[in-house]
Amino acid sequence: MSDKPNLIVDLTFSFSLKIIAFTEVLESKRKFNMANQLFRSGTSIGANMCEAQGAESKGDFKHKCKIAYKEAGETEYWLKLCKFANNYPFQQDMLDDIQSILRILGKIISTTNS
Repeated sequence: MSDKPNLIVDLTFSFSLKIIAFTEVLESKRKFNMANQLFRSGTSIGANMCEAQGAESKGDFKHKCKIAYKEAGETEYWLKLCKFANNYPFQQDMLDDIQSILRILGKIISTTNS
């Protein structure tokens, strides 16, 4: 990661760290399938935003941002399942975070279209 501040890269990196901690909680409760799904989609968002920073073109940048957006949407889905399923841990701040990330990514994508 660069030393230069970048809101979405920093936000998605911090979110990935939260995902790692939350999936450890899920695993401790033997919710292995949910932990795996959340780990993969939740950490992929930041990985794709890091890749986008080194994009070869505007189109490549947009494509990586769209992938990050799709992964964020999937992550939101898994977090909502945790919220409404019986006997699953849930953290409202993580759902709030992913919804903020989705809004920011949506704005980045729509701005890139302009």
